[in-house]
Amino acid sequence: MLCVALIGLGLTSCKDDDDSGSQSKAMRIDKVFLQDVKSSVPDREVDFARLGQLIRIQGEGFKGLKKIYINGYDTYFNNALLTDNNVWVTLNTETPVETADDAVRNTIRLVKDQTETVYAFTIRASSPSITSMDNTMPRPGETVTVYGSNLQETTSVTLPGGIVVNSGIENDEEGKWFSFVMPDGVTECGAISSEGANGTAMSPEFFNDFRCFIIDFEENGKGALGSWSATCSPDELVDDPLGTGRGKVATLIPESDYVDGVYGAGKVTRYWATAGNDEPTDDWNRMTAYIPGNTPVSELAIQMDVYVDGVWSMTGQFEISLQNNLSTSGYGSGDTKPSTSYLHQAGVWVPWLNADGTTTPYETGKRWVTVTIPFNTLGNYSDPEAEYTFQNVIDDRNAGSYRNLLIFFVNNDLEFSEEKTFPSTNTGIKIYIDNLRVVKTTAQTVSDFPEE
Repeated sequence: MLCVALIGLGLTSCKDDDDSGSQSKAMRIDKVFLQDVKSSVPDREVDFARLGQLIRIQGEGFKGLKKIYINGYDTYFNNALLTDNNVWVTLNTETPVETADDAVRNTIRLVKDQTETVYAFTIRASSPSITSMDNTMPRPGETVTVYGSNLQETTSVTLPGGIVVNSGIENDEEGKWFSFVMPDGVTECGAISSEGANGTAMSPEFFNDFRCFIIDFEENGKGALGSWSATCSPDELVDDPLGTGRGKVATLIPESDYVDGVYGAGKVTRYWATAGNDEPTDDWNRMTAYIPGNTPVSELAIQMDVYVDGVWSMTGQFEISLQNNLSTSGYGSGDTKPSTSYLHQAGVWVPWLNADGTTTPYETGKRWVTVTIPFNTLGNYSDPEAEYTFQNVIDDRNAGSYRNLLIFFVNNDLEFSEEKTFPSTNTGIKIYIDNLRVVKTTAQTVSDFPEE
């Protein structure tokens, strides 16, 4: 061993005269440990790791190590942290996972000048997550597409009640979605979970969830329609046009309002309204049995089933208000914005309008889909500085003069900005609505180590 004293710094630099001999010394990997200072087990033996995580590879003969390949990807490691028995390496987020060549997928390869070793070890992408579904209240035989990230190679879906779907699942190669067909016999509600190449993902608990119903347009005690001069009447409900078993549904533009199949530009339809003050189901305190009153509005939404017969584009808006106190309507109107002087509880859904002002024609095909309207997009609750809860929403409704929930179609001009306005035009679009309900939209985090 040759040592050189660095007198000015009080340090010593050592060079191993036998370093060249380490290049031929065989290597052996015994175990891999996950390094996570935030965990109650900061140095945990594991049989898989995810991109972005720091691992410690334990074994023998690592001195003189030149290269580490993870799934074939040349991965940086810090030589200063290398010992003959341990090497620490962070799994680069650019490391291929599902696209890795089969010959190197799920391997760690250590290379020196004269020897190398390969160790079988599962590499996963970041934890998979489920963010939304296009159909949260499907009928048997309907297709459900589930959206999220890192959902590659989903092979199994567990529905509420423990019903497992493990056939007929289609996957997106980029892991952005998978789909399955709703089986018979699902009577419970809650979250769904999926198993795929990157582990388990769990959805919010809004699948098949009608516990916090608003109205389903049936005479079954799950909501009741109001009736006055400004509303549509129960007689104007129609049978489900697709025959899926949804029963009576509402047409957003009532059938009688079309003239020769056209609804005119610049018009606003009558309301579909719940019964309001004297109707017990319009007191949403009943929902706190399932959704705690202190739940932030950012974690809540109204969901509904929607079927669009045709292509909806360039004109028309769906508007919703949590009570009957509107003075304006449509995109950008005062009732859809926060106010310190008035109780605003309205919002619009314009599916053909993108956030950047571009447009994309909207269609559902010959199927019902789920539309989700977050509470924090409605009137006062859209104020990002405020901290509204579900109980605030309930109390605001109950304190109002008329707590009827309203939905209706606005066919006015839409002013997106000072530079861009979409003029209203006549339309023949038919939009069917069913099963309005309040749901929680936050998903449970799935830990790789549930004992924590």
